[in-house]
Amino acid sequence: MEDLTGFQRDLLYVIAGADQPSGQSVKEEAENYYDSDINHGRLYPNLDTLVNKELVEKGQLDRRTNYYAITDAGEARIHERREWESQYVDF
Repeated sequence: MEDLTGFQRDLLYVIAGADQPSGQSVKEEAENYYDSDINHGRLYPNLDTLVNKELVEKGQLDRRTNYYAITDAGEARIHERREWESQYVDF
């Protein structure tokens, strides 16, 4: 995850924890975590980065709504991150 921003990493975690969330659902979860509004100009380019890095796939629910789903590569990156974290934090 060294090539992701913290915000992108957080979006990846949100997507991993949901069943094909829409962009709006991802936005709402991120806003709850950050306790602030996240504008579309910040959210969607970062989601597109995750798609371009093949960590997330994007599909269409209907003509206006996309969904996002974690890929196997995305799950592997989260697993690697958690292993790295466990070296330093053991709760």
